[in-house]
Amino acid sequence: MSNLFQNTSSFNLDVLEAKNVSPVPSWELEPVPIIVNPWHVLLCVTGTLMSCENAVVIALIVYTPTLRAPMFVLIGSLAFADLLAGLGLILNFIVTYIIDSGFVSLLSVGLLITAFSASVLNILAITVDRYLSLYNALTYHTERTVAFTYITLILMWVISTTLGSLPVLGWNCLEDDTTCSICRPVNKNNAAALAVSFLMIFALILQLYLQICKIAFRHAQQIAVQRQFMTTSHSSSTTKGVSTLTTILGTFALCWIPLAMYSLVADIRSPVIYTYITALPAICNSIINPMIYAFRNPEILRSLRIACCGCMPYRLTMRPRTPSDV
Repeated sequence: MSNLFQNTSSFNLDVLEAKNVSPVPSWELEPVPIIVNPWHVLLCVTGTLMSCENAVVIALIVYTPTLRAPMFVLIGSLAFADLLAGLGLILNFIVTYIIDSGFVSLLSVGLLITAFSASVLNILAITVDRYLSLYNALTYHTERTVAFTYITLILMWVISTTLGSLPVLGWNCLEDDTTCSICRPVNKNNAAALAVSFLMIFALILQLYLQICKIAFRHAQQIAVQRQFMTTSHSSSTTKGVSTLTTILGTFALCWIPLAMYSLVADIRSPVIYTYITALPAICNSIINPMIYAFRNPEILRSLRIACCGCMPYRLTMRPRTPSDV
């Protein structure tokens, strides 16, 4: 994305040179071929896949009356953020090769920052929700939890929108390329602030999941004491839960930490190939999110099966949350 990342295409210079050749009549000028960067095509295809996948999740949650618990509201918000990110990638491709407007470029980058910020914050909110569902299991299903969820959602989207509006409000490098980060037209200060914020959020998520593991093991021990032995089902359930947490944290870290760290040490003068290599995993995280947070959920899976083939296997019936669901 030449508007989001460094401008590596040379056809813009050719167009400007062609426009400055005044003695040659316009009808005699040869058309300048547009060279499409393969990375831009890959990102556009990724955005399309991302949009379609998360649109399915949103449709399932909206049209299934039983999916109204706070957990599903948060999953729906995450899917909406990832859907916006996919649309932002498609819009950025259009801006790069068709519209070619500085202001529209800022809007496109602002949409991407808003969407990816909301995606990361929604993952944090889902982690908090899972922690509360185990820590306050007796009072979790109350009106207070619902109110807390919606207040959290509003706060998250306000923060994300504020971050996304900064480039439009002047935190950009359109007038001074020396201040550009690896993601043009975002300046280095803005990129550094976003990177540090992400690292802080990741540290908080890591701490919450450690607490979730402690609670899950404590619950398993209490059950073992009450029943005088640790049943195989509870032991395997707890082990599966820890394995799931490791997968979630590992995927999140591998997708986002390389881009965050690279944003702190690099700028527009750095090789653009490194920018694409570190940014692509972070973008693909929005494709992985539905698989981790939505399609692993038995209620959403059941709704998907009903929507696809009208069947409802008995093994996907409603069941309480276990440690393996964290």
